[in-house]
Amino acid sequence: MKLSNNKILITGGASGIGLGLTERFIKENNTVIICGRRDDVLKEVARKFPSVITKQCDLSNEADRIKLYNWVTVNHSDLNVLVNNAGIQNWMNVSDNDFYPKAENEIEINIVAPVHLANLFTNLKSLNTIINVTSGLAFIPLSKVPVYCATKAFMRSFTLSLRHMLKPTNIEVIEMIPPALNTDLGGKGIHDAHPSVSDFVESIFQQLKDGKTELTFGTSEARANANNEVITDYFNRMNP
Repeated sequence: MKLSNNKILITGGASGIGLGLTERFIKENNTVIICGRRDDVLKEVARKFPSVITKQCDLSNEADRIKLYNWVTVNHSDLNVLVNNAGIQNWMNVSDNDFYPKAENEIEINIVAPVHLANLFTNLKSLNTIINVTSGLAFIPLSKVPVYCATKAFMRSFTLSLRHMLKPTNIEVIEMIPPALNTDLGGKGIHDAHPSVSDFVESIFQQLKDGKTELTFGTSEARANANNEVITDYFNRMNP
């Protein structure tokens, strides 16, 4: 993937990893479009980075995803990079009364939305890169976030298949595999002790410059390369 002079759509680009990527892609002389549910948050990012293009969109809604694609085709038909970054994480137990509706929403945003967007945007003639953000938890689950881990394992598998399917085309498929980072994913304060988004993004961009298509950082590197014995050991330590 070339790192400059792209037009990039980043879902969930107004906070967390998405915001870190937004800032860095702007520094690399790219045009960045971000989408999200909260208009006030989008406007705040636009105030900080005036070149950012914002689009309000609820990715859990199929009609909104179609509207987003149609808006891009009309207004930004030269868009060439899709970053499937938006995601939610629920700390929950299967016996919770609200487990199923939370799980359903998590699956819609973390799986259905990026799969749908990949299907839509591969029809865009200018598209040459899809980046799917998965997680180190795709390889070794944390039982406190059971559905989140499962959705990321799905996206890991889907990304491998997508990369193979698109080999005959000019579309490169990249997997970004973050570990836990200091973001509000899952709730404020839960991940405060973890590495910063800026350190993660710096490492990711160096790997992109090196031409890698599986991008890891910190503990996610070991997890992505673990054998069954290591996975079992990791799981037992993470889930005492």
